[in-house]
Amino acid sequence: APAGQVTPAGVVPRLKQMTVAGTFNSGHYEYDAALVLLHHEDAERIFRLEGPTGVRLKLRDLHQAPQVTQQLAHSLSGHLLIRDWTQQNKTWFAAVQLEKRMMFIILTLIVAVAAFNLVSTLVMTVTDKRADIAILRTLGASPGSIMGVFVVQGAMVGVIGTLGGLALGLAVAFNIDVIVPAIEQLLRTSFLPKDIYLISRMPSEPLASDIVPIALISLVLAFVATLYPSWRASRVNPAEALRYE
Repeated sequence: APAGQVTPAGVVPRLKQMTVAGTFNSGHYEYDAALVLLHHEDAERIFRLEGPTGVRLKLRDLHQAPQVTQQLAHSLSGHLLIRDWTQQNKTWFAAVQLEKRMMFIILTLIVAVAAFNLVSTLVMTVTDKRADIAILRTLGASPGSIMGVFVVQGAMVGVIGTLGGLALGLAVAFNIDVIVPAIEQLLRTSFLPKDIYLISRMPSEPLASDIVPIALISLVLAFVATLYPSWRASRVNPAEALRYE
């Protein structure tokens, strides 16, 4: 125990031999390195306490912890310290929230770059198919129908790309506990050293609230990216396009 006892030889730390019944791995280095669970009677003897100094409550819904903390603070009296898990690890969870916001912005920018690539691809397609577009116009195709063709083409590319990326991302997210150890073993390295980071394994919990907005933004940007090339295709003049054909 940290607090020792005074003897003629000086202050000697209190020692008690215990039997280790088992070990656990929470994936959180701070707990795995220093947390010990033992019977409360043994703890009272080691620390010379008359009884427990705290009570921990476990809730079915962990997100209700702040509300329950406020309710207990108003209903209980005395010199009590009431904290929930969001307060104990406030800086860590604040960092996670910041990283989630930054990842949302980064993913949106990646999708925007892909949308610009879609615009350039459709513009090149329109330029390459000017003669074909002109022939369709001479056969009676309306500018709206020409525009619809390229809108459908660009939208199909956006939908296929979004669904393919979503499927690949979910496959990686649900198997991250297998993929990361395999890569670490192959490269003989560790992505999350226990002595540096608070966690020792790569966490992954796909949530609809994180995935659906990015997928919707991808689909919307893919549709918007088709408008300008499609409008250019609908404005092709058959006489000019076929002048040198």
